Amino acid sequence: MRRYLFVDDNLEFAENMVEIVGDCGVDCEMAGSGAEALERVKRTRFDAVVTDMRMPEMGGAAVVHEIRRIDPGLPAVVLTAHAGDADLESARREGLVAVLSKPAPIERLLALLGAARRDGLLVVLEDDAALLDNLTEALRLRGFAAVTASSVLDTERLGPVRPFAALVDLKIPGGADGEAVRRLEARFPGLPLLAVTASPSSAPAHCRAVFQKPFDTVALLDAVERLHGERHPLP
Repeated sequence: MRRYLFVDDNLEFAENMVEIVGDCGVDCEMAGSGAEALERVKRTRFDAVVTDMRMPEMGGAAVVHEIRRIDPGLPAVVLTAHAGDADLESARREGLVAVLSKPAPIERLLALLGAARRDGLLVVLEDDAALLDNLTEALRLRGFAAVTASSVLDTERLGPVRPFAALVDLKIPGGADGEAVRRLEARFPGLPLLAVTASPSSAPAHCRAVFQKPFDTVALLDAVERLHGERHPLP
């Protein structure tokens, strides 16, 4: 049975979420603060955590950051009633499954939680905003989360994440072709790469696969699935 943790200082809201989601045949727990959430994560292996963005003492971005120190592979969803919250960018750098408006759309939340994979975080290097959005959404539907970079400088701003693979465009702004990939590999030695590029001949020989733009999205997602299965086989 899957197990989820809901974190919200509004206990009535958290209890309501636990009741609704729990009625779908999963085990749910709740925490009324970030500190309580951390204690629960230390004691219990959850399949996903859902946290409110704005809470006293420890907001959602900080909750996800601290949880990742305890359980780096735990998928996280953030709920917010404030779409322009300045802390959302910090939360996204932690590699979220999704950011959802509050009150949460239950069907959407249930679908995301049901698909969410432990240790399912990728880095995606891509400067085409539309393609980046499409890729991250396609990954999300397969249960993967992504941290993204659209320039060489962005690769220096990634949070303290532990990705299992990276989808990389070899030509992104801010440096010579391949510079962002070199920096990424320096930060995460041995990280498997899947190249997504208009110039397949320029892909490093050690890439696990190369997809020429425009590419077959299903084939790309299948390659991601295989990599995840290799690194995190089912028990």
